[in-house]
Amino acid sequence: MDKATLTVFFDGTFWSGVFERTEDGKLSACRVVFGAEPRDAEVWDFVLRNYSRLRFGPAVDAPPERPASNPKRLRREARRQAEKSGVGTKSQQALNLQREAAKTERQSKSREQKLSEKERKYALRREKQKQKHRGK
Repeated sequence: MDKATLTVFFDGTFWSGVFERTEDGKLSACRVVFGAEPRDAEVWDFVLRNYSRLRFGPAVDAPPERPASNPKRLRREARRQAEKSGVGTKSQQALNLQREAAKTERQSKSREQKLSEKERKYALRREKQKQKHRGK
């Protein structure tokens, strides 16, 4: 693993965290909802216990990294970025890809269940008709 970051933010109702993982120039993300405002120790404990179980979405091309600059400037840029939005654009793309993949999987499972149920009901109806035809 090249690099992993966690951004914790308040999304209006809950405190959420976005894990961003960069491997081989590809960025994948995972969103976690904490609920109430987590303390630093709780976040650290969550990372240590649950990082291996997180389900990261499909990877997208990562933006090129900028060289390190003045720490004051970095702090100002981080504050501006946090005011703008809590989640980076690439992370949002990765999360959207993950959400879409889950949606299509859910739709296909639902479609298969509906078809199997329809076939089962048809078979029951045919069996009932045969029984009536036999006079039972």
